[in-house]
Amino acid sequence: MFFDRVAATPDAEAFRHPLDGGWTSVTWGRTAETVTTTAAGLLALGIAPEDRVAIASATRIEWLYADLAIMCAGAATTAVYPSTSAADVTFILSDSRSRVVFAEDDAQIAKLRAQRDQLPDLLRVVTFDGEPDGEWVISLSDLQSLGAALLAERPTAVDEAVSAVGPEHLATIIYTSGTTGRPKGVELPHRCWTYIGAAAETLDLLHRDDLQYLWLPLAHSFGKMLEAVQLQVGFPTAVDGRIERIVENLAVVRPTFMAGPPRIFEKVHAKITQTVRDEGGLKLRLFTWAFSVGRRVWRARVDGTPVGPALRAQHALADRLVLSKIRARLGGRIRFLVSGSAALSPDIADWFGAAGMVVIEGYALTETGAGACVASVTHPTPGMVGAPLVGSEVRIADGGEILIRGPHVMRGYHNRPDATAEVLSADGWFATGDVGELDEQGRLRVTDRKKDLIKTSGGKYIAPQTIEAEFKAVCPLASQMLVHGDGRNYATALITLDPDALAQWGRAQGLASTDYAVLVADPAVLDYLRACVDELNGRLNRWETIKDFRVLDHDMSVESDELTPSMKVKRKTIEARYATLLDSMYVSR
Repeated sequence: MFFDRVAATPDAEAFRHPLDGGWTSVTWGRTAETVTTTAAGLLALGIAPEDRVAIASATRIEWLYADLAIMCAGAATTAVYPSTSAADVTFILSDSRSRVVFAEDDAQIAKLRAQRDQLPDLLRVVTFDGEPDGEWVISLSDLQSLGAALLAERPTAVDEAVSAVGPEHLATIIYTSGTTGRPKGVELPHRCWTYIGAAAETLDLLHRDDLQYLWLPLAHSFGKMLEAVQLQVGFPTAVDGRIERIVENLAVVRPTFMAGPPRIFEKVHAKITQTVRDEGGLKLRLFTWAFSVGRRVWRARVDGTPVGPALRAQHALADRLVLSKIRARLGGRIRFLVSGSAALSPDIADWFGAAGMVVIEGYALTETGAGACVASVTHPTPGMVGAPLVGSEVRIADGGEILIRGPHVMRGYHNRPDATAEVLSADGWFATGDVGELDEQGRLRVTDRKKDLIKTSGGKYIAPQTIEAEFKAVCPLASQMLVHGDGRNYATALITLDPDALAQWGRAQGLASTDYAVLVADPAVLDYLRACVDELNGRLNRWETIKDFRVLDHDMSVESDELTPSMKVKRKTIEARYATLLDSMYVSR
């Protein structure tokens, strides 16, 4: 795929990336030169077919160079989140038997040095920004020098390695997030990525003149999937993994599409709506009116009904005064946004739709290469994740579990035949562990994780993820909610708030402190949250309603081991950690 893309459009832009305070562009031809030399460097180190080479780095242009080079050397990439603890890094590298690691900086190198005696298979560390020692740790340029020397002797060395790779050869090992227990290494062969690229192209969603903004962790299958689609279609990608720079970069890069988990879209929605609420007055009334008009037009599009002349005229005015300014904050050229990794509240999707930006949901798991279903841009239906990709199948098993079969399904868990047999049938059906339903058009709706479903002591089932997503739509200050109640007689919740949004709200309310722990204990904040929970409960069935809640004195994070790197709540970890706090909500009732 990569060399076909280079041959087809050698002079076209492949990537943009930050450099010296600005952005620089790289063509496909120049990318091929860098990748080939880097791949040759790996061959010079003795990397053999299907050997594992790890990347421990945040998303950046070098991650992509390294990944492409690993595959062009005939090896397989072991993806490691930069936030992974030293102990888990050791497990992943040991379990995968990775022989070389691309380490972003000194912090990543330190993790490896601390565990070096437990990593006998690790031959060399190649660093992007860290300090080489000239022996075990070398720089990326050092590796490329080795590659240049090899190519001078054997000009076809990389071509030969590429030619030897087949569809079933291992391309990638991605270790699952570990919401429950030790992570498992998902083995994804080359057929997975080539299939996803080809299947995505048939959707006709993306074209060569599109521009992607990519910040997603490339250690996650969602980011890796987008890499495969880019190779197939050929659009350029602006790459910068710094989350704090997303909004600023969007205004500069002006992409036509971007993908992310629901939390990113929730934060944009919360930031804008809370800012306008705090300002109040005429601006708030104008904003509210504009979005009410935008929603009517959006719902007409979703329902497939015409927009009359009067509404069309109102919408033109609303767009000029308010809605276009919202789009401008994201660069002004967004054709659509993609949400994946967890459930997106339909209210959030409707809000973006009202502003003139379609958010389509996709659905997959690491075990299906992050590609399984995707909703339609032309016929959007909030809450639906769409039909399966062409050439694959989705069916619903007894009990509601979603099953998937197709070329994108993993070949198994690394070194775990027992775990593989639990989820992958002899005839190729992968049991996702998710619960969902198919409509009459074959479109999938995911309702929850099978293991996350709550059964109250009264025998009623509650889907917590749906409720949690809905809460973030009604509460602009919300960061996370965990609904609890399995085996209990009613549901309760733990809540965390977005620190920036909370501080802004506190200032607008005239509260003295901006400290998170102080603010979340303030009666004004608790009153506000009770009102939000009451609004949420008004949308739920009686047995689903949240009878009580507690606010944690800190936001959940990856660093606190309460969120996975893909921003999913670690339910078992949190419920065990805050068992006493959860129990306190059942004592007096």
